Amino acid sequence: MSEAGAVGGFTNVAEYLTLRAREQPDANAVVRPTARVGGRRQYERTTFAELEDTTRSIAEGLGQIGVGRGTRTVVMVRPSPTFFALTFALFRLGAVPVMVDPGMGLRGLAACLGRARPEAFIGVPEAHAARAALGWARDTVRTRVMVGARALALAFGRGMHTLDEVTRRGRGARAAIAPVGRDDLAAGLFTSGSTGLAKGAVYRHGNFLAQVESIRAMYGIAPGEVDLPTFPLFALFDPALGMTTVLPDMDFARPARVDGARVAEAIADWGVTNMFGSPAVLDAVARWGDGRGVRFHTLRRVLSAGAPVHPRILERFRRLLPDDARIHTPYGATEALPVATIDDATILGETRRATDAGEGVCVGRPVPGAEVEIIRLDDAPIARWSDALRLPPGAVGEITVRGEQVTRDYFDDAANTAAHKILHDDGGVRHRVGDVGYLDPDGRLWFCGRKSHRVEWEGRTLFTEQVEGPFNALAAVRRSALVKGVGGRLFLFVEPIDARSARRPERLASELRAVAAGLGLTLTFALRAKLPVDARHNAKILREVLAREVARRAPAGALP
Repeated sequence: MSEAGAVGGFTNVAEYLTLRAREQPDANAVVRPTARVGGRRQYERTTFAELEDTTRSIAEGLGQIGVGRGTRTVVMVRPSPTFFALTFALFRLGAVPVMVDPGMGLRGLAACLGRARPEAFIGVPEAHAARAALGWARDTVRTRVMVGARALALAFGRGMHTLDEVTRRGRGARAAIAPVGRDDLAAGLFTSGSTGLAKGAVYRHGNFLAQVESIRAMYGIAPGEVDLPTFPLFALFDPALGMTTVLPDMDFARPARVDGARVAEAIADWGVTNMFGSPAVLDAVARWGDGRGVRFHTLRRVLSAGAPVHPRILERFRRLLPDDARIHTPYGATEALPVATIDDATILGETRRATDAGEGVCVGRPVPGAEVEIIRLDDAPIARWSDALRLPPGAVGEITVRGEQVTRDYFDDAANTAAHKILHDDGGVRHRVGDVGYLDPDGRLWFCGRKSHRVEWEGRTLFTEQVEGPFNALAAVRRSALVKGVGGRLFLFVEPIDARSARRPERLASELRAVAAGLGLTLTFALRAKLPVDARHNAKILREVLAREVARRAPAGALP
């Protein structure tokens, strides 16, 4: 069966893995680093055929203990072949895996699980211990599976299954993939919660299928490629795309601390062709490689998302790549991905000048199938779409998108569904991204910041990315954050590019004041060795944290 013919008839995302196991059974699906022997890294390999076999066994075993079609199932497992097998087993059953980010903290996790109301919980011992101690989803969880030693499972009392037990139960089974419709629930993915409590986006199988096909077509990804994903959830696309996943040796909860040497080692050992990383990951790896003469000769493309990538990071990482490789920065949200995309050549050769001049960050052209519209700014819910909402090119408003990759609602969260979704007369749903921006005359999308971060000041509406762009263009500034304090004072928090710049505050203050004068702004500047960032990508600035600080008192580190 040809790929085009098979994919065209898919409804369940688990069918992709079955296709790969049939067409490339002996190819590596997942590669995980293990110990070093004689100074050389060792790896554990799982082929597509092995992953498919394990997935079938787990699916059958889970079915025997009560997990089935529609069962909401929390998965809290470290990135590994087991993570892939579990997730695709749940897809295979028609169950609904619920993915939460441990980096959001105990309060955030409790709120997320309360919204998701899971009926099953599969996790490592630490996750089960936290669930039991803190009462997460106590009233709804009926089935518990531990990924770990049986002795630890026994300590949690009767009713706790082990994944090994579940797998043995289902071994040898050849149950069919659950027939599902494109509108049937597939998964629940929680947003990062960087601008408030995380929301649980409800994914349907059609959303996943549209995402896989969009990413494959946009970037020309072909079966047989090798991926190094530094964000675990993005790696779930790999089996569907026929790519080998090489899991990096890193702490996924602290991506900014990734060791460039270990990344380089994995790329060299496996001939990695594709890499996904947040701007913080690219920055760390590029800084490590700068001056070492490092070249990642096999990399064809790098994808970076989570926050805008500063052109300086693109320039530095570009020096590590072959001449024909590209760095792509897709734009989107947990609820709608991808929306638009742009590459490093366009940013460095054209749009960075506009960004440095305060025009926002160009995130590229909308991807095929994404219907992007800019609407007037309004913090209230909008129940129905009207063409009167649409703003003309060049006008800044809220970014909205409609398409097959767009989710329709949130887990048990009518308020956020109403606030972020607009219903069309034909039954389609448009997502309000919560970002502000505009479309230029050429149809390219420009990002100007979060809607909730806009600042009203002396009759002007200020958008963070437009204000911060000229300051971030200064050689001594790594990044900055605009917030409004008590009495309408404007503050700009500045993270210097290095310690040397921080030791010369008078010179830096003079440069900052010159930029502020050019923008017609009266600002109080404050230095921070590190600005607070989100836990998921270590890239989004937590302006809410800074706003709370200036609401209480004058910030520390204020420049004269």
